[in-house]
Amino acid sequence: MTINLQLDALRSAYRVGNITPRQLLLSLRDKAAALNPDYHLFIHLLSVEELEPYLAALDGRDIDSLPLYGVPFAIKDNIDLAGIPTTAACPAFAYVPQQSATIVEQLLALGAIPLGKTNLDQFATGLNGSRSPYGACPNSVLPEYPSGGSSAGSSLAVALGVASFSLGTDTAGSGRVPAGLNNLVGLKATKGLISTAGVVPACRTLDCVTTFTATAQEASQLLALTAHLDPRDEYSRSNPLWNDGSAFGTPRPLRFGVPRAQDLEFFGCPEGPLLFGDAIDRLKALGGEAVELDLSPFLEAARLLYEGPWVAERYSVAGELMEQNPQAVLPVIRAVLAKAPAVSGVQTFRAQYRLQALKALCDKALEGLDCVVTPTIGRPVTLAELEAEPVLRNSELGYYTNFMNLLDYAAVAVPSGFMGNGLPWGVTLFGRAFTDQYLLSVADAFQRRSDAPAPLAVARNDRARLVVCGAHLDGLALNWQLKRRGATLVETTFSSPDYQLYALAGGPPFRPGMVRVKDGGVAVAVEVWELPSSELGSFLTGIPAPLGLGKVQLADGRWESGFICEAYGLEGAVDISHLGGWRAYLKNLG
Repeated sequence: MTINLQLDALRSAYRVGNITPRQLLLSLRDKAAALNPDYHLFIHLLSVEELEPYLAALDGRDIDSLPLYGVPFAIKDNIDLAGIPTTAACPAFAYVPQQSATIVEQLLALGAIPLGKTNLDQFATGLNGSRSPYGACPNSVLPEYPSGGSSAGSSLAVALGVASFSLGTDTAGSGRVPAGLNNLVGLKATKGLISTAGVVPACRTLDCVTTFTATAQEASQLLALTAHLDPRDEYSRSNPLWNDGSAFGTPRPLRFGVPRAQDLEFFGCPEGPLLFGDAIDRLKALGGEAVELDLSPFLEAARLLYEGPWVAERYSVAGELMEQNPQAVLPVIRAVLAKAPAVSGVQTFRAQYRLQALKALCDKALEGLDCVVTPTIGRPVTLAELEAEPVLRNSELGYYTNFMNLLDYAAVAVPSGFMGNGLPWGVTLFGRAFTDQYLLSVADAFQRRSDAPAPLAVARNDRARLVVCGAHLDGLALNWQLKRRGATLVETTFSSPDYQLYALAGGPPFRPGMVRVKDGGVAVAVEVWELPSSELGSFLTGIPAPLGLGKVQLADGRWESGFICEAYGLEGAVDISHLGGWRAYLKNLG
């Protein structure tokens, strides 16, 4: 029997009794064992005896009490699973943790079942999946190509159908490159959103735990379940409410950045530009507006990751072993880390200053954009090319990924199409920190079949929309209150024809009141502004009675937050509905 391992489908199969968790996990274990000699995806596949405690924990449990009841998942072998060796793909480094990583503990408590520990580029240093003493990981579609890395085995576990999802890590692209090469969604959430406690560091200040799934919707579900502040992790960050699970939905028409032609690099691949053009067209078909973006400061930041002092941060993990037992570390990893001991404190601070300057430029470039789209990789490289020029080819794979964590952005790799030889090809959507659920919403719309139902909710990000009808209109007396908070004008439009507009008593400043009525309403001229969600509270507390914020219906049927007026405030007010708007009223006053 073939079982669909996607989260909702698997839950349905369990619910109707098509299969039990024990039957499924033992079957998947056999499948993984048969695949492992060719794909080297698992370093440690849990034995039947090691699986039993996790399966026994589900006995007698109500499926509705566990959101991930019986869901099989795989764990990159730089993430701790209690009682099972963590190797980071280096046998001499291996240890047996007494406690699982926080993310693993969370998943186990939710009912998920670990199948095993997956292969990786040693010490998570690499983007190709061939730098492991446990064997190189070939691509899931074409074996002459690599799986991508460093989360190589984790991507294969999902792509080859032995896990519903898997955990990887991402410092320079390790959760996105293998997703792109294996037709998966790879979520690299905002730094600190998923705990890294119990994860062998690559660069402690940059590392992220990632997920591999078949769909963006599943990635959204997993993020909503696991994005919690962790006292075990000093780099853990609270997830703002605008980025919780309810933020996932159908995106409004969006403005997305596209790199300038001179910033795009496909390394001689003729299909890349065509495939990327198709992806841009698909985003436009979703109602997107493409905006040219200067990617050069992002790319300069990317070069700092290996050309700057952050290589010394990697050395802080593997350096002692390299010094004591050089042969325990693969030659290519030793070569990458060799310059680290010579990095000085002065160099480190200078690089940090430069990075901060670049981040200011990049953050400015993202203002007014909902997200940016890039290729996930410029072109795929073969295993033979990697063997001939390992550092160069690996560097090419990271062209579009290396800057992301340095600049503190969220990113999701999403499948986009296939090359002529059948190899998967994908794009990456990225944006400001804590816009993860919004990015997943765009990825879901991008990925969803035309006949699949769209989420009913409207997707949210770190920007709040506000409908204004009076003194806050562009150029009028109180508009500065919006602009000082970083607000931008989104559109000029009308309300639905269900409102009356009044000139309220008092002033200055003189203000209107907009009231929804059952009969006799008109369409009122309004503006829609967008401001950072973090600024909305201070704006709200400054609104004087009788005005407040509520929901206003626009001409196209949308409901947005906007100014409303309480009924008692109409005492002494003048009905100006017939003029159709506040600007018209001011003009009429002369």
